[in-house]
Amino acid sequence: MSDSAAETALLAQMERLAPPAVRLGCRLIRAGDEALLLPEEAAALPARRLAARRSSGAARALARGLLAVEGMTSAAIGRGPAGEPLWPTGFTGSLAHDDEMAVAAVARKADIASLGIDVEPAEPLPDEIAALAVMPGDVLGGIDPRLAARLLFSAKEAVYKATYPLDEEILGYEHIGVDLARREAMTARGRRMRLSFCLLPRIVVLAVAEDQPASR
Repeated sequence: MSDSAAETALLAQMERLAPPAVRLGCRLIRAGDEALLLPEEAAALPARRLAARRSSGAARALARGLLAVEGMTSAAIGRGPAGEPLWPTGFTGSLAHDDEMAVAAVARKADIASLGIDVEPAEPLPDEIAALAVMPGDVLGGIDPRLAARLLFSAKEAVYKATYPLDEEILGYEHIGVDLARREAMTARGRRMRLSFCLLPRIVVLAVAEDQPASR
């Protein structure tokens, strides 16, 4: 499958995930994508290895394109102290990549308080990682058992990305409960997230903040 065909196939599935206020994009990571970083973006990643800079270039170029559709042109996407992307005023978003594909999601804060996205290959999750990510209260029902643990792992990554800008807390897998059957997640703080996902041609999960934290 050509690069453009692979991107088209995944984007067709991704576009079924998002509420109308969220824009999504994907791009196969190519040699030279590190050159897509704007100077101020590259300055925030000076010590990172080439592969990381290349994937960051692909993801940030994607996100800038999505922002441009919203009228925000030439917006650099910096990097915060915890590694989180820094978005222009009035916008929220998320970036992710695996070894081959970068994805991005953006929305206006007036419509979506926060969101997170993650991408993974459609392959079983190694047992040692599944043992860390899957907690007794997680619900995997109704998902292809070969991919359920990988999907849950990806969901927790997306939820963390969505909650960090709101709560500025480092969460472990044990701090996020996921119910794949109900397509929802909740953090230990009580932050509720709505999940949408696809399994093929790659696993992509979108987490959208649904409400304010429940009272303790």
